[in-house]
Amino acid sequence: MIPQTCQPPSPSPFPGNIAVLGASGSIGTAALEVIAASGGVLRAAALSVHHDTAKLAEAACRFRPAVVAVADQHADRAPLSRLPAGTEVLFGPESLETIARRADVDTVLCAVVGCAGLRSTLAAVEAGKTLALANKESLVTGGELVMDAVRRRGAALFPVDSEHSAIYQSLRARSAAADPLVAGQEVKSLVLTASGGPFKDRTAEELKSVTIGEALAHPTWKMGKKITIDSATMMNKAFELVEACWLFGITPDRIEVMIHPQSVIHSMVEFIDSAVVAQLSPPDMRLPIQLALYRGRRLGGPARRFDWRQPLSFEMVPVDEDRFPAIRLGREVASRGGSCGAVVNAANETAVEAFLSGRLPFHKIVAACQAVLGYHQFEAHPTLDRLFELDAWARKETLKWISL
Repeated sequence: MIPQTCQPPSPSPFPGNIAVLGASGSIGTAALEVIAASGGVLRAAALSVHHDTAKLAEAACRFRPAVVAVADQHADRAPLSRLPAGTEVLFGPESLETIARRADVDTVLCAVVGCAGLRSTLAAVEAGKTLALANKESLVTGGELVMDAVRRRGAALFPVDSEHSAIYQSLRARSAAADPLVAGQEVKSLVLTASGGPFKDRTAEELKSVTIGEALAHPTWKMGKKITIDSATMMNKAFELVEACWLFGITPDRIEVMIHPQSVIHSMVEFIDSAVVAQLSPPDMRLPIQLALYRGRRLGGPARRFDWRQPLSFEMVPVDEDRFPAIRLGREVASRGGSCGAVVNAANETAVEAFLSGRLPFHKIVAACQAVLGYHQFEAHPTLDRLFELDAWARKETLKWISL
C-alpha cells in the first residue's frame, strides 16, 4: 500500500503518460518506482531498453505499457513472450524516436546512456512533448541543436541530473517571473558539487595504478559501469559543466566545481548580492526524477528524507584540476562548442570501454580524450548527421591512440 504522504492530489492536474527510455538502467528503474508511488497519477505508457529484455518483460508485466521497444536488434527475444497480451513491440534504435513521437505519450524521460539518446531527445522536443532529460550526452554532443529546438517549439524541459535539478530549483529564488532555465543577470555563478568518487584523496601518481574494481566502487551512488568510471575520472562532472552552460545560458568561467563527499548539497547558485541558495536532500535520484515527471510540482513521494534528530556535517573542497584534468577539458569543450562535445564524448566512451577491458590504464582515459580533441578539425555548427559522423571518427581515432 502506498503511504498517505505519497499520494498526490486527484484528479491529476496534468497529463501523466510517461515514456521511460532506458527503463532497465538506474535512472529508469528509479523512475518506475516514482511512477508506482504516484497512486495512478503517472502512468508508464511506453518503455524501452537497449538489450535487457528480461528486465523489460518484468517491468511491462507490472506497469502494462501500450508499447515497448528494444534498441538492440540482436537482443534475446525469448523473454518478450511473457509480455502482456496486446503489448506492441518495436525493435531497432529508431524505435526510441517512434515512441518519443507517440500521441499517447505526454512526457519523455530520456535516460538512455551515451549519444544514442540524442535522436530521441530531439524527436521528443520536435513532437512537443515535455522532456525530462537524464541523458547529459544529448547536450554535450548536440546542445545547440537541442536548445534551439526547445526555444523554437516552446518545449518544456526539466533536468533530471541531480546537479542541474538543484540549480533549476535554486534559481527559483529569483523573482517569480524569472525563467528557471536561464541564469540571468542576477546570478554571479553556478556551483556544481561532486562526490569526488573513490579517488578524491589519491595523488596523481597513485591514480596511475587504479584497478577496475577500485574504479567501480563508488562511495555514494549506485550506477552503471560507464557512469561510475566517469565519476571516478570526474568526466561526468566535466560533461555536467557543459550541460549547465547549455541549459542555463551561462559561460563556463561562471561555473565552479566543489568536492562534496556527502552528496547532500546537490549544487548551488551564487547571486550577485552574495546570497547562495542550495538544494539539499539525501542522495536519492527519485527526488529529481519525480520533480521532472510532475513538471516542477512538489508532491509527496518515495525519496528518502533527512533524520533531523541526527547530527549532520558537510565538507566542501575545491576540485584539484591538476589531478582531475577532465574539468579543464570540460571547460574547453563548453567554451568552444560546435563539434567538440561530440568528439570528446565519443572518445570518452571508447576510452572507458578500453579501461574496463584492461587495454588502457585509468589515468590515460582523459589523456585519450584530450588527444583526440586536438586531432579533430573544429566545426562551429555541425548538423545532426555530421555529429554522428564525428562520433564515428572520434571512436576510430581513440582506438588508434590506445594502440600506440
